[in-house]
Amino acid sequence: MDQALSVYFLLGWLGGDSLNLIGSFLADQLPLQVYTAIYYVLADLLMMSLYLYYKVKNQNRTFSASINAAFAFLVVGTVSVTSFLGRPSSLPGDDTVSFRGRMLLSSTEDRPGWEPFTQQEIIGFIIGSVSSVLYLLSRVPQIYTNFKRKSTVGISYSLFALVMLGNTLYGLSVLLKNPDRGQAEGSYVIHHLPWLIGSLGVLALDIVISFQFLAYRRKRLPSLEEREALLGAQEEPTES
Repeated sequence: MDQALSVYFLLGWLGGDSLNLIGSFLADQLPLQVYTAIYYVLADLLMMSLYLYYKVKNQNRTFSASINAAFAFLVVGTVSVTSFLGRPSSLPGDDTVSFRGRMLLSSTEDRPGWEPFTQQEIIGFIIGSVSSVLYLLSRVPQIYTNFKRKSTVGISYSLFALVMLGNTLYGLSVLLKNPDRGQAEGSYVIHHLPWLIGSLGVLALDIVISFQFLAYRRKRLPSLEEREALLGAQEEPTES
């Protein structure tokens, strides 16, 4: 795992999910987006913990700069999740949360218009935009790592397959929700644009990783025991 996965891929993923959680809360996104963001950060923390465990176990040497950065992101992610879990689940005055699907045939007297951003929503929008950029950039180190190794051994394709399926359904759930009364569809899409890019925009890069799985599926890296045996065979003639 510590050789197959790029630490910068994990750091970018954790950073994007952490900012996604903060931005979703500040920008008053859908409850589904906030709950899934909390789950994403928890899953990233678990994956990062496993990566650090195997990295230290297999190398048995002092921490490098990337490991120190991973520990820093681990602490920041834990603190952010803990703080958001301690907040109330609903805003004052919002006793019920309703989901209204899009109505193809509807007639309303109120003409929909542009809904302006509040100051808090602007901050959340900016944080969400940075989160979507981190999502896009996080795939690049993993694509390069697969290309450099010419192998995808050690990576579960189910991870990326489920991520692609989840991002597709996540984006569709946001698009299919009916805008609030009096809000135009264009205004609704703009308010959710960073999260749509973060979910639907990474599909192209995940497809590239899927092609790498197909291209390198028959190539297998030598195991640790095989490498040690080869190194031992090369050292024997020199000693004699």
